[in-house]
Amino acid sequence: MTTWATPAQIQSAAETLVRGELVAFATETVYGLGADASNPEAVAKIFAAKGRPSDHPVIVHVADAQAASVWVSEVSESAQVLMDAFWPGPLTLILPKADWVPSQVSGGQSTIGVRCPSHPVAQALLTEFSEQLIQVRGAENVRAVGIAAPSANRYGQVSPTQAAHVEQEFAELVAAGMPILAGGDSEFGIESTIVDLSRMDQGGSPALLRPGSLGRAVIEEVLGQPVLGQDAQAPRVPGSVKAHYAPRTPMRLWDAQALPQAIEDWLKQYGAGQLAVVASAVECEHLQAVLGSQSRVQCFAMPNHPQAYAQVLYAQLRALDALQMTTIYWANVPATEDWLAIRDRLQRAGAAFETEQSI
Repeated sequence: MTTWATPAQIQSAAETLVRGELVAFATETVYGLGADASNPEAVAKIFAAKGRPSDHPVIVHVADAQAASVWVSEVSESAQVLMDAFWPGPLTLILPKADWVPSQVSGGQSTIGVRCPSHPVAQALLTEFSEQLIQVRGAENVRAVGIAAPSANRYGQVSPTQAAHVEQEFAELVAAGMPILAGGDSEFGIESTIVDLSRMDQGGSPALLRPGSLGRAVIEEVLGQPVLGQDAQAPRVPGSVKAHYAPRTPMRLWDAQALPQAIEDWLKQYGAGQLAVVASAVECEHLQAVLGSQSRVQCFAMPNHPQAYAQVLYAQLRALDALQMTTIYWANVPATEDWLAIRDRLQRAGAAFETEQSI
């Protein structure tokens, strides 16, 4: 049975946030590393812990649309439509920020990312944090309540989808007293969809800056207009650098039909070591038939449905790191819209090793 954070643990974690310290907590996407978003010194601790570049903005998690409105200069009609349709849930909106918002949150930009998580633990933490912040500072001194929370992992590494992943990633912080609010395995398993609405008042169009479990088509249907892709003028957002979400084990992507020859070449090149191959169950069966009983190659089967695949993607990457394989060969997923977010994460994970000679 999965252990979830208790009310007492949530209360204690909210006290930690009020003191300006870090808290890790479950959301429906991935586990977040959170701090009081209105406290620049607290937010700076996130960047220090993750090794995150200071110009990379963080997403502010809020309890509802009303709480989000204080962080932005204006909630546009399009933003309100998307909030009504998809909040709470795995959707981050990029909007012009309010003038008072600390630059540490926005990465020095004029925009801010806001999200209302649906996970009960995240919502309970936001509620408790708000109550305690008002109690300690007084309602007249609390301008806005939000938790800045990127994924709870070192910068560029695999995001955590279990409390145990956070504990492994930040063992020294946990030993020093950082709370982890557990909430089971993440429901979606990949980061939120990010949609930019910040340029619409200047005649721009909505833009998909990071694909997620919430697909482009359903967003376009609700907005009633096309959602474009990322362009050179788009704001910087989390997870948009070329190499990201990377395991520590060297990894390379292959089309499934090229895998048998690629594996044969790897076996000839390396006289020792273990090769992990990640593919569908059907592809694993085919590889076994082609390769026979090859003890140096292990094939790990992934689900056929994109939602189920996303749920276990990061856990599989972390599990392979724990096995200390020599190399990972990963079969590409379909180049269709429903697999877009997974292809994005895999391509960025593989990009970290494009110059490596050991794969």
